[in-house]
Amino acid sequence: MAEQQMTTSDEESPSDSPVVHRPVRDTVRLTLVVGALGVVFGDIGTSPLYALQTVFNPHDPHPVPVSETNVLGVVSLMFWSVMVIVTIFYVLFALRVDNDGEGGIMALITLLRRWGARRGRRATVVLAALGIFGASLFFGDSMITPAISVLSAVEGLKVVEPALGELVVPITAVIILGLFLVQKRGTGAVGRVFGPVMIVWFVVIGALGITGIASDPAILRAISPTYAVGFLVGHFGTAFFAMAAVVLAFTGAEALYADMGHFGRRAISRGWLVLVYPACMLSYLGQGALILDDTRNVSSPFFLLAPQWGRVPLVLLATVATVIASQAVITGAFSVASQAARLGYLPRLRIAHTSETEMGQIYVPWVNWLLMVSVLTLVFAFRTSTSLAYAYGVAVTGTITCTTLLYFVVARARWGTPRWLLAAGAGVLLVIDVLFLAANLTKIAHGAWLPLLIGLTIFTVMTTWQRGREIVTAERERREGSLRAFVEELRGGRGLTPVPGTAVFLNRGKETAPLAMRANVEHNHVRHEHLVIMSIDTEPVPRVPADQRIEVDTLGYTDDGITYVSARFGYLERPDVPAALASLEPAQTEGRLRLDQASYFLSKIELQAGDAPTMARWRKRLFIATSYLAADAAEAFRLPRDRTVVMGSRIDV
Repeated sequence: MAEQQMTTSDEESPSDSPVVHRPVRDTVRLTLVVGALGVVFGDIGTSPLYALQTVFNPHDPHPVPVSETNVLGVVSLMFWSVMVIVTIFYVLFALRVDNDGEGGIMALITLLRRWGARRGRRATVVLAALGIFGASLFFGDSMITPAISVLSAVEGLKVVEPALGELVVPITAVIILGLFLVQKRGTGAVGRVFGPVMIVWFVVIGALGITGIASDPAILRAISPTYAVGFLVGHFGTAFFAMAAVVLAFTGAEALYADMGHFGRRAISRGWLVLVYPACMLSYLGQGALILDDTRNVSSPFFLLAPQWGRVPLVLLATVATVIASQAVITGAFSVASQAARLGYLPRLRIAHTSETEMGQIYVPWVNWLLMVSVLTLVFAFRTSTSLAYAYGVAVTGTITCTTLLYFVVARARWGTPRWLLAAGAGVLLVIDVLFLAANLTKIAHGAWLPLLIGLTIFTVMTTWQRGREIVTAERERREGSLRAFVEELRGGRGLTPVPGTAVFLNRGKETAPLAMRANVEHNHVRHEHLVIMSIDTEPVPRVPADQRIEVDTLGYTDDGITYVSARFGYLERPDVPAALASLEPAQTEGRLRLDQASYFLSKIELQAGDAPTMARWRKRLFIATSYLAADAAEAFRLPRDRTVVMGSRIDV
């Protein structure tokens, strides 16, 4: 909530607050901007390391010849692509659409689901599936970014001393291994230095870009959009294949949107417009000037901008910057996985919060180790940043295309923008996005298949889990029967032996009786003095205010000791059942609950592939296999281990 309060204060006008508060607001704004520089812009801010070099890679299957026309055209294309896609679409438009302060493609999906509940299901399902595919591609991006970023930085050693080239891969592997091993410690302590380090990084690459421009000011002609348009129209064959690498200039654009909830729209916008965008563009212009001056500089234009004495420090600074970029995207993967699990697209994963003050700082062990193995595999398989760049673009352009489409659908639903205006805006942006995507698809045989395979695999897992969850829920509800009817049976006695104490049965809602509760009554023939049937609901909002968290229902009687409690949490919160129950008054639960001695009952479902034609058999097996990733419910809901009872039931999928 503190983040949202900061964002609110940022929107106040001077007339709304006393003058004495201005220094405080200015300090908050500066803190947010510095924080955004350290987390949000790590990925896109390190793109100058490899983007222009990759365009003119002589080993590319579709090489772009080094000539004055091509250099001016490529640099102009980079300048205006970043302007249109990042500055205009993401910064000026997309950041204005949020889900209670949160941004990113998962936020758009939750907005679509909320809108679809009122407008109709078919279109919503299709668009949500598109969004899930975009989120799946983001996981591919999360695997490729650490590999290509750290590789590109360490490759600077070859510029300093060519003989050190053999050490690039081993050093990269050690850095990446260390990066993933420290994830469980959290990023709180390190995060405080991220912003200042990235400020130094952007100042340095901007200054180096200026020195490059000074060597050949003719490169400034590339700022004119006529060079980008002329390159596309007059040399489309060359420009089209160049676009597959030009996309590297705006990798990380999705992070600007996804991290909006942490820093707010204005902090991200100011950081981008004031420092990040100018620094990156100066670097590209400086590198272009260096290539125009001597075409041999195309081998490593970024590091060759620095004087001989400054290249070793630049390699060290670049390595730190790429680690920050990797950290940002790894944290993003944790966040997307957590949100997907809370929205029902993945099983409930074990999540550890690594900060007492920042809700968004989480650690997801299963995702961390999967990413580590995947990134190390990519490093040893591709070995150079230019080889890995072939695979990078598809994940980036695919996610951006999905985000663009979902944004305009949500914009229509939220603001009622005229269809003709949306069609015009969406048409232009989607043509650009699809053109970049098509260019990257030409690299399928050279590595672009990798993010597509990763995306399709994760998409299949997520949609299979969602479908299997629907099947299991339907069968479970059939077996559970009506909760109110079961309460009537309990009031009738049924020969049950009353025992003192409190029993809490976790359930999916108040329509059906918990399987564990039925099993306890039918097999043990006892009932506790106080029975609490409790459901945990994850709302499509980041956080639920404390005064809106709990709802209590006596289920029609106030003298039987049976109470239904519904606890609502946002998808960024970790449910805490004992804490939620402790907030209740005795009058709400027909007497004081003995929570220090309460027993908690969980219903465990054992899955097996049945003969019913609910899903293809391979999807049934995939669903059952995925279920083993689910975190222990007692830990997920913070239940005391020594007082938690698990009772099972078997269901065919």
